[in-house]
Amino acid sequence: MKVVTSAHELPSGCAFVPTMGALHAGHASLFTIAKKVHTNVVASIFVNPLQFEKQEDLDKYPRTPIEDIDLAANSGVTHLWLPHYSEIYPEGFSTIKAGPIANLYEGKSRPGHFDGVVTVVRRLFDLVKPNFAVFGEKDFQQLILIEEIAQGIEIVRAPIIREADGLAMSSRNVRLTPEGRSTAAVISRALSLAKSESELREMLSSEPQLTLDYADFIDEETFQPAQRDSTSVRAIVAGWINSVRLIDNMRMEARA
Repeated sequence: MKVVTSAHELPSGCAFVPTMGALHAGHASLFTIAKKVHTNVVASIFVNPLQFEKQEDLDKYPRTPIEDIDLAANSGVTHLWLPHYSEIYPEGFSTIKAGPIANLYEGKSRPGHFDGVVTVVRRLFDLVKPNFAVFGEKDFQQLILIEEIAQGIEIVRAPIIREADGLAMSSRNVRLTPEGRSTAAVISRALSLAKSESELREMLSSEPQLTLDYADFIDEETFQPAQRDSTSVRAIVAGWINSVRLIDNMRMEARA
């Protein structure tokens, strides 16, 4: 694996996996998928300040550079790009606005977050010029918004990777206390068992350590509340445990 600090050192043509570091097995699964669609796998590590609402959240974001390099090298990455801030955001750069879906759910709770996400992804795409880009379904709303700005880049969806107890893997999980970490499994458990939106909310609301933000069944095509005739329904959940924001989602198949 080649570690580079400039986009000029990247190959022409690749499968691209942008990350903010603190890599884990979920990221490794994205790299593995990328390797299946292209011989060149480019991963980037850039903690994007534009998608954080508070400076303290940016400061708290976990950074594990040595471990990240090892994991990337062992997971099929051929080029690990560690860009400087000035390469991503040169003087006079312009931000872009995310689509209307950005005002819902995560966007409603975190104003401006998705504008920061699509701005950095668009900049990364312009610099890397990948054939493919791999994004996980865990950040499902983000995935939909990125598909809207792909402009000829094929977006490959990757399934959520979970811990043994079902918790969706996230770099934020390390900030949970042992008790909070054990409690967090209630989210995936409720998603797996609930047969209705009201049942999902009831299961999650029964856990006192979880401060629920939302728990809804949506139509994947419109991101509006699911209707009886919705053919693609997904449950989405967000809340806080130990002041750590956790999100998860699951496709809702017909349940008896």
